[in-house]
Amino acid sequence: MRILIIEDNRDIAANLGDFLSDRGHEVDYAYDGVTGLHLAIVNEFDAIVLDLSLPGMDGLEVCRKLREDVRKETPVLMLTARDQLDDKLAGFQSGADDYLVKPFELKEVDARLEVLARRGIRIKPRELKVADLEFNLETLTVRREGKRIDLNPIGLKLLEKLMSSSPAVVTRRDLEHHVWGEELPDSDSLRVHIHSLRAAIDKPFGSPLIHTRHGIGYCLAGPDEVSSAS
Repeated sequence: MRILIIEDNRDIAANLGDFLSDRGHEVDYAYDGVTGLHLAIVNEFDAIVLDLSLPGMDGLEVCRKLREDVRKETPVLMLTARDQLDDKLAGFQSGADDYLVKPFELKEVDARLEVLARRGIRIKPRELKVADLEFNLETLTVRREGKRIDLNPIGLKLLEKLMSSSPAVVTRRDLEHHVWGEELPDSDSLRVHIHSLRAAIDKPFGSPLIHTRHGIGYCLAGPDEVSSAS
């Protein structure tokens, strides 16, 4: 699994990260809420370990923004020293999937993350929708304004990544990795395929959905969401 640890206590983060790495997981770190939210938005993780008390933005706000503002469904395990029922309920209401009180056993964290990651796979949405664009993930049917759009396999992969991340910006690296894995193409391939995707998704219609963030990557967002993706 690829796991993001958002924890301001660097000793706790290091101990947890070392344990998870030894179990074969890939671990990234953030030590404040703002950085953690940014990493969670622009990258794809199988699970997030989120501390409640964070500088810059607390864990409740990070989780709420992740769920409500950018509609990311990455499973979240919230860690906190607060053990009152109201604290736990606040965590779940913000969008957390599980809650673990400090101090905790490292093996239990790993076990809970495995369960959350499996659950995240099972609840993967069957259809993506952004503005008037719809993508049925079971039939691989794409429609805009009710009109069917035919895409090649690479176009479908790019569209799935952009729509599932909408309205967040997806980096060039993440798009290339999503489509081609570790065997990355030449530097112009992504640009060419994005151009073809735009020709199919945007050109025949009134307003563009695919937007370039120069030096960073691309986002797919409706007219009302473009500024929030900047």
